[in-house]
Amino acid sequence: MRLIVVRHGETIENREKICQGQTDGTLSELGIKQAKKLALRLRDEKFDRVYSSDLGRAVNTAKEIMRYHPDLKLKLDKRLRERHIAEIAGQKFSKDFDWNNLPKGSETRQDLYDRVKNFLDELYSKHKDKTVLIVTHGGVKIIFLLIAYNKPLSDFLSFRGIKNTSVSIWDMEEEGNYKVHLVNCTKHLN
Repeated sequence: MRLIVVRHGETIENREKICQGQTDGTLSELGIKQAKKLALRLRDEKFDRVYSSDLGRAVNTAKEIMRYHPDLKLKLDKRLRERHIAEIAGQKFSKDFDWNNLPKGSETRQDLYDRVKNFLDELYSKHKDKTVLIVTHGGVKIIFLLIAYNKPLSDFLSFRGIKNTSVSIWDMEEEGNYKVHLVNCTKHLN
């Protein structure tokens, strides 16, 4: 199975340094331009399936891509949502914000990993000979990359810096073997 995984376009909340978590977020003017450029980049790609987080910022990015793939159906999946970060969702990041010390009630990295791995395993069982586009969020994309590179969850923060509308491509084979072709490419934004 070939996976093409992209992050949503910039949101107003990204620009304003607001924690989004599982809130919808609103694509900024720049984010809309990024999504349009991403859609142009992917217009000639052949996908068999398209999945997206059900959060607005990912759905709106996916809709831009779908303009060039009208014969495909967009499937929304809650397992592709960003990490739940409890009551800090919607608040500005504090100066001393620490991803290792989230408030009680936040989703743990292990829970996020398990959710994304569950999605990936199910996806492979349904589409192992297909090319699948996934539109998601930075935290989820980090989990995908940890899995693809067979890295421990403790390496989570070393993958920070996932750019808006960045594209990563890899192949998944039997027994969970991965061949990575491209990681976090944003050449379409130049």
